[in-house]
Amino acid sequence: MVFHRSSGILLHITSLPGQYGIGEIGPHAYTFIDRLKTMGQHLWQILPIGPTGLSASPYQSLSSFAGNPLLISFELLIKNGYLKTSEVQTLNTLSEIHIDSNSVFSLRSSILNIVAENFQSRASKEFIENFREFCSTNSVWLDDFALFITLKELHNNQAWADWKWEYKHRNPDALSEIAEKYKSDILKVKILQFLFHDQWHSLIDYAHKRNVRIIGDIPIYVAYDSVDVWANQSLFHLDCDGKMDRLSGAPPCYFSETGQLWGNPIYNWDVHKKTRYKWWVSQIKKLFTMVDIVRIDHFNGFVKYWEVPANSKNAKNGRWIQGPGEDFFNVITQELGPLPIIAEDLGEASKEAEPVRKIFEFPGLKILQFAFGENEDPMDYPKSCVVYTGTHDNDTTKGWFTMHSGQGRAQTEDEISAERKNVLEYFETDGSEIHWDMIDLALQTPANTTIIPLQDVMGLDSKARMNIPGTANGNWTWRFTWDMLSDKMITRLKHLTNKYNRTK
Repeated sequence: MVFHRSSGILLHITSLPGQYGIGEIGPHAYTFIDRLKTMGQHLWQILPIGPTGLSASPYQSLSSFAGNPLLISFELLIKNGYLKTSEVQTLNTLSEIHIDSNSVFSLRSSILNIVAENFQSRASKEFIENFREFCSTNSVWLDDFALFITLKELHNNQAWADWKWEYKHRNPDALSEIAEKYKSDILKVKILQFLFHDQWHSLIDYAHKRNVRIIGDIPIYVAYDSVDVWANQSLFHLDCDGKMDRLSGAPPCYFSETGQLWGNPIYNWDVHKKTRYKWWVSQIKKLFTMVDIVRIDHFNGFVKYWEVPANSKNAKNGRWIQGPGEDFFNVITQELGPLPIIAEDLGEASKEAEPVRKIFEFPGLKILQFAFGENEDPMDYPKSCVVYTGTHDNDTTKGWFTMHSGQGRAQTEDEISAERKNVLEYFETDGSEIHWDMIDLALQTPANTTIIPLQDVMGLDSKARMNIPGTANGNWTWRFTWDMLSDKMITRLKHLTNKYNRTK
């Protein structure tokens, strides 16, 4: 897949403006696509869009195939007659600039339940027929997902490993009984998935008409408490009771002196290989029906991954294990053909992953915030890479430039001071507009693809940071409002994009 010279914006759906507590795949998403067009941008990168449940992290999804019902647009539901304005009054108290995850989950879930209960009485015959076709076409993942969600509700949202034995171990008779007894609850889960996918595909169609492509994201790991693990236990390293006996993570690094303990289950790659990676093929194929380009998070983990004993308090005492490597991507390519994939190849195993990435011609990542501490010259970057000022795991550029040791970085004050000095000398600037200095450089580099977080276009500080790796609280809550994106910012970005020939 050839990546032509272009640029785009990183912004997750949840960060979009709106009055219902969280960004939606509705009118504000369409408006954002229009803004992208005005700014001269042709790419919109999002984070994973799977259901997060009570967890706000898009990297801890309940399913690798399902969509997140919390992102369903209430505005569109009201417009199309599936929801009444009076039925969303409880959301009036929610913030428009900050996501209160617990309140959003509780209130929006209650309203979505009303939508699902009234769907068949409010929908047209044609739309109901479309729903039935959706259920039939997606039954491979949808049936298990609907059953999983229903069982979680019956078990007061407990993790599947704490369910009754017959449900935890998927006794066929027990599951059939639940499927029959709670048919209406299972149907409601499927209805919400249909509504999500219907709205999503309409949004993607609009993006394509505006010459905007969507970059999706596929996490290498899945959440332990997910239908993926519950329905495919042999594909993961679990003990006889379904508990994890080893965890995913990363060794000590730029972000954390004790490493990162992600807590996801580790794949049993031997079993995956025997099935010709069937589960992975299905997942990747499904995602490419939703987006145009896929960023594989923690690509290096397919070559070499950090495994930590299950009882560990941090990731320091983990060990490196060899992954499936080239064999995995050979099978994926044989099954699905050449794919437009971006490899997030940051971290210690990047050297080992590089040969595999190059074989399949996947562009890797370059982060400008790392360049000055590593004495790289971004103007020497190869064309076949994707340059970011920062990602969702980094601080905003303004925050990065002003922060101190211990504030989301493992560097010492001396290291930070030396890095800051390198930045000022490189740009020959006083740093007052460091975000525009970095945006200018990112667009100027030889890299075919440049992605800029919206926070950097707006010049926001650390309060607008999306995620601090290795921390559990306070992440994934940032949202913006339209008055934060001024005409001056839009015009300036369009000018730079034209200047560096990234508007085609």
